[in-house]
Amino acid sequence: MKKVTLQEIANSLDISRTTVWKVFSGHDGVSDALRTKIITKAQELGYTFPENFQFPAGQTEELPINIAVTVCRPETSLFWMNIIHEIAKEFSHHNVNLVYTYLPTSADETYTLPPTLTSGTIQGMIVMNVYNVHTLRLLSKVPIPKVFLDTATVIPPSELNGDLILMENRTSVYTITRHLIEQGRKVLGFIGDINYAKSNYERYQGFLRAMEEAHIQPDPSMMLTDPIGIDTYREDIDNFLSSLPQMPKAFVCANDHVGCILMQLLLERGIQVPQDIAISGFDNNIENPLSSRLTTVQVFNRELGLRLATQILFRINHPDMPYEVIYQTTKVLFRSSTGDPESEN
Repeated sequence: MKKVTLQEIANSLDISRTTVWKVFSGHDGVSDALRTKIITKAQELGYTFPENFQFPAGQTEELPINIAVTVCRPETSLFWMNIIHEIAKEFSHHNVNLVYTYLPTSADETYTLPPTLTSGTIQGMIVMNVYNVHTLRLLSKVPIPKVFLDTATVIPPSELNGDLILMENRTSVYTITRHLIEQGRKVLGFIGDINYAKSNYERYQGFLRAMEEAHIQPDPSMMLTDPIGIDTYREDIDNFLSSLPQMPKAFVCANDHVGCILMQLLLERGIQVPQDIAISGFDNNIENPLSSRLTTVQVFNRELGLRLATQILFRINHPDMPYEVIYQTTKVLFRSSTGDPESEN
């Protein structure tokens, strides 16, 4: 790894090289505040301190840890920002620098990871919202501790070479689907790309389990489980609705984004929710105005952020411990889009 120079430290602080030299050669003429600032910046850059260098009182030579938070599609939604905020807040208590690293949503076989992740300056990595198979396999090969939040359906946890954290998916969607069936809705559809994310596939499994227990044969024509374009959700779902020979009595959706788009499209067609068709989502993402009506599953994203932060710190300190698959609990929130369950008792 390239050795950090005094000039690089000076350039990063917009000061002279002579000022930096005075600090590390023991000369006077530099204020305490600036001296502290120079030493801190040198630590961040990985500067090799002189063997006999005396750190000021209260400042040690312990270098901060650099941990990358690696994401695709860095949306500004509160859902993701709350997770990242909790990670950053926890890191601030442990002398950890959060290194935000963006990865492209799509990548072919020629794509390589950015140097930030492969140059040896990162001691750990949290991977979120990354589902491209090629990118995930590249990340799995980086020889540092890693924690993944969800993964692509086709990549099992054993191939990640890191810990995997998921929210509980199956039971919550099973509970919603069973509630819909108990209302007398026997023709049900599911919308969500089940090959995109492991979480989506597990939600589909919960849906199918409830159908099986009720002895209802799923109708493939009512399922939109193939890939949905990132920028064409509305168009793809609208075309799917137009292709249906008849409408189901309810749709279970893989997330709230899909659920709100579906609700809007149905309302535009003059279809009442839930009287004609009930709808459910997942995530409790409250940013769409229609989400206040949507039955959903609460994901405790602040707690999820804290769990991601503590798990990567644990993994850095215990690199030889067996990798873990961790599920965080969720909570079903029944709202008007499926009918109020309490009003039916």
